[in-house]
Amino acid sequence: MELREVMGRRRSIRFLNPNKPVEPEKIQMMFEASRIASHWGNVQSLRGIAVFRDAAPKEVVDSVTSPIAGYQIRLAPVSIVWFLETAAVDGQADRLRELCKVGALGYGEGKEKAIEEQLLPIFKNILESTKAPGLGEVDCGQGIAQATLMAFDLGLGTCCLGTPHAEQIRQNLGMPESCRILLIQTVGYPAESPEAGGQRPRLPFEELFHINGYGHAFPRSQEVVDQLTRDEMFQAPAPLPWREAELEYLQKALDLKGNGLL
Repeated sequence: MELREVMGRRRSIRFLNPNKPVEPEKIQMMFEASRIASHWGNVQSLRGIAVFRDAAPKEVVDSVTSPIAGYQIRLAPVSIVWFLETAAVDGQADRLRELCKVGALGYGEGKEKAIEEQLLPIFKNILESTKAPGLGEVDCGQGIAQATLMAFDLGLGTCCLGTPHAEQIRQNLGMPESCRILLIQTVGYPAESPEAGGQRPRLPFEELFHINGYGHAFPRSQEVVDQLTRDEMFQAPAPLPWREAELEYLQKALDLKGNGLL
């Protein structure tokens, strides 16, 4: 499946089939996709813990929580706790040396010496600061995005959720203090339609992207928009006419209570 087709049809799937288990092999494929994603300095700080609802100890399952859209976690056959391992930065020098050996860093004679004498001292001086939130989260996001695209290609639905209980989850899962939880990703087979209500509202293109300086809107070509529309990059805008009826059906079928927000 081409990338544009995957991106155009992938939506956050909030309603998952709780009775259809997810094969461990498919979770592995998601992890494999995240593992080969680009990461600054090749430090590879993105890590994940897959919690299988029907196989993990109850205390582990119960420990993965969020007060917002918690029903999604309760429905999900698998929840992935994605986290950043700050201690990965401690191996920065070895990762850069590996890049040099395989021809991915530096050029010309003496590149190994230049890395040792010029580049590594720079990273040594900023070592602790690189553990702070920032670029690491950006690159971890790339890995999570690749895992998400892989999930869609495998017929799975996912949704990424934040949680204010990150520290509690870290402790309950036995993770060291060097780990910083990023988000929880629910994974399962969709119970709702692939359209999931249509193309979600987005801010105007011209408000988001600039050219040659802030405040100069990047020109949006209608020809490009038309091409991407033909390629199914974009869906019909939400709400689709049958969405409310689908939500009512899902509430009854999945025995969901309340307003569906918590």
